[in-house]
Amino acid sequence: MEPVVVIALIGGLIVLFLLVGTPLKPIRFVGQGIVKLLIGALLLFFLNVLGNQFGIHIPINLATSAVSGFLGIPGLCALVAIDTWIL
Repeated sequence: MEPVVVIALIGGLIVLFLLVGTPLKPIRFVGQGIVKLLIGALLLFFLNVLGNQFGIHIPINLATSAVSGFLGIPGLCALVAIDTWIL
């Protein structure tokens, strides 16, 4: 599919949900999960930028984003500990 069509469909769904509302809890649950994954990816990005001086690099993928997004700073520290002492 063309990127313009995909963006138009997503934009249309967002407008539809804003007008009608989302009465379904699974949609909210999935949305919160996606937001947490994005926050986890951002945390990993900033860790990699700042940790580059100390030789810390954690790859940004679905598993590491999920750990850092759902567990927060303790999950990020756990990933650094695993990378440092186990790998």
